[in-house]
Amino acid sequence: LATGPRQNDSIFYEIRTYDIKPSKMKEFVEMVNKYFHLRTAHSELVGFWSAELGAMNKVVHVWKYENFAHRTAVRHALANDNDWQGKFISAALPLMERQHNEVAYLVPWCQLGKPPKEGGIYEWVTFQMKPGGPALWGEAFRAAINAHINTGYTKLIGVFHTEYGLLNTVHVIWWNESPDHRAAGRHSAHEDARVVAAVRDSVRFLESQKNMLLIPLQCSPLK
Repeated sequence: LATGPRQNDSIFYEIRTYDIKPSKMKEFVEMVNKYFHLRTAHSELVGFWSAELGAMNKVVHVWKYENFAHRTAVRHALANDNDWQGKFISAALPLMERQHNEVAYLVPWCQLGKPPKEGGIYEWVTFQMKPGGPALWGEAFRAAINAHINTGYTKLIGVFHTEYGLLNTVHVIWWNESPDHRAAGRHSAHEDARVVAAVRDSVRFLESQKNMLLIPLQCSPLK
């Protein structure tokens, strides 16, 4: 029941979320910073973040693939990369409590953006929409996103709609200069009649939502 348009090309994004043992978070981040060049030698990393608020001891990373055959080839190469397996995977797996992945496409009206400068923070917002896909809720959701963009307080990085994982899930990544800048902007948005009207229309299709404030790791292309 997830129907509706998506990007015209075959490019998709794999969203990987790892829960790290609380006592091992510092060690895990240090390993990523030291060895992740071995992983990015195989395919394109979009971003890698650790959760600061809304979750704890969690990291999120997003990978870009040209198609499913490309992902299969990359995963095969990684399994046979002795440096990657020996220096990172064998040491990192005992530090993790669980792993989760999803495959998602950018929605048709969104291109992957970049922040205007380095040093900000990212907000990752997950919306669980009613079954039916973008054919049902797409236009109302787009209007709500655009209403927030038009306030000018935040920068849209990307809007992703799941293809594998929990269907009718939409992940939205925003960039702000700081947590305080984001808080002030949200306060203004809540008093903006354009935002209020657009959100009121879109929530008819909403089941639930949650968010995290994310800090980019050293290896993240999105900083």
